[in-house]
Amino acid sequence: MATTNGFRLGIYIFKDAEIVDFAAPYGVFSVARRMDPSLDAFFIADANRPVQAQAGFTVLPNYSFNDNPSVSAFLIPGGFGTRQEIYNERLHQYILSLPAKTLLTSVCTGSWIYGHMGLLDNIVATSRKEPDRAEANPPGMTPTERLKVLAPACKVSLKRVVDSGRIVTAAGITAGMEIGFHLLRKAGYDEKFISEVARIMEYSQAYEAYRNDFENAV
Repeated sequence: MATTNGFRLGIYIFKDAEIVDFAAPYGVFSVARRMDPSLDAFFIADANRPVQAQAGFTVLPNYSFNDNPSVSAFLIPGGFGTRQEIYNERLHQYILSLPAKTLLTSVCTGSWIYGHMGLLDNIVATSRKEPDRAEANPPGMTPTERLKVLAPACKVSLKRVVDSGRIVTAAGITAGMEIGFHLLRKAGYDEKFISEVARIMEYSQAYEAYRNDFENAV
């Protein structure tokens, strides 16, 4: 296990965020903290009040934008709400205010927000590959196809996790597990530590199956 001096994952929570998108990476960090309590994961919202995610699931954020907590990585989950968050100027301003050393990460359609902001121009990124009813209806685009529209200069990948240096994106919904593991890797933890987290989570077989569904675009 490497020494990380307290890697902090801040997860953005917003109306109609997809539950698994944010719960999966949070769960990875929750288990990893059993072995290294210096790790932290928490929720950040536009304001310090309860937020209703998908299916009525309500989350009480730990911080608001105004609190400006220290974060090693900022993660935007996907969900139907990203269709509104694309235009959330307060969110955009917060992202742009983060130090250059802060990793910008996403799960599923969370990458749409970075794409709309121009942060994915000329880099490789991904989004969810499988459509739901919202995308299956006309014009019938998958989320990755929509990402190409929102960010024409983005090099869209179909890999499960794409690491482009400061920006790390993951594909749909359950890929939040893989980005959680990869963020531990980015934080400096070795494979033995990460594999042990996967084992405790009873995820070892899936971890082995997905670990190579990855693109290093650095």
